[in-house]
Amino acid sequence: MTEPHPHRLTHDRYQRSNAYDPEWVLANQMGPNALWLLESLLEVMTIEPEMKVLDLGCGRAMTSIFLAREFGARVWANDLWISPGENQARITEAGVDDLVTPIHAEAHTLPYATDFFDVVVSLDAYHYFGTADLYLGYLLGFVRPGGRLGIVSPAGLYEIGAEVPEHLQPYWDWEFCSFHSPDWWRTHWAKTGKVTVDAADAVPDGWKDWQRFNKASMPYMSGWLADAAAETEHMLEADQGRYLGFTRVAATKL
Repeated sequence: MTEPHPHRLTHDRYQRSNAYDPEWVLANQMGPNALWLLESLLEVMTIEPEMKVLDLGCGRAMTSIFLAREFGARVWANDLWISPGENQARITEAGVDDLVTPIHAEAHTLPYATDFFDVVVSLDAYHYFGTADLYLGYLLGFVRPGGRLGIVSPAGLYEIGAEVPEHLQPYWDWEFCSFHSPDWWRTHWAKTGKVTVDAADAVPDGWKDWQRFNKASMPYMSGWLADAAAETEHMLEADQGRYLGFTRVAATKL
């Protein structure tokens, strides 16, 4: 493996993430820098020691490990694609066996008790399953009254209609239909009457963070991952933050 360039993974806004080994971050990434996304979410919501946190769509459990190490939270690292055994090895290596439990479950068949969690977070994952009108109500069944839900997802900073902007057309994939604006997410959650939406905005310069981490990651990729990263890089360069970035949303269960 080529020696990583740590300076590419340091960020003035995300000081806690800077302490994590860049080689470890690059080896376990599954998209944009999940630690940066989590820190951006924690600018608008709080995690406290001993909170029971569901990390929904945790990937290789980097964010679950981060929540345990940085805040002393008790985390259920839930993912569909990465096996609990694989994540357990990372959790053990990080020294947080007592705080993080890896779980294999699909987002619509979660194996948890009613009102169990204090907090649910989801980084670069919720848009894959949470745009359905009824999903929020299902998920909130596992959150105690007064508990919180926070997500960061790729965004169309403005809603894209039937006509995709010309500069994005060469890169467009139909799954990008799940990229929604902060206002869309605010309405999508608020109209249920089940939460108070505490924050719904765009991560400041989120597209630049996306591009920055993409460039740092590309030298360590191969095959389809490298091809996808190159295509994303071209798309972000063409867009220059006009439409693409990240939405972060935080809400409290009523």
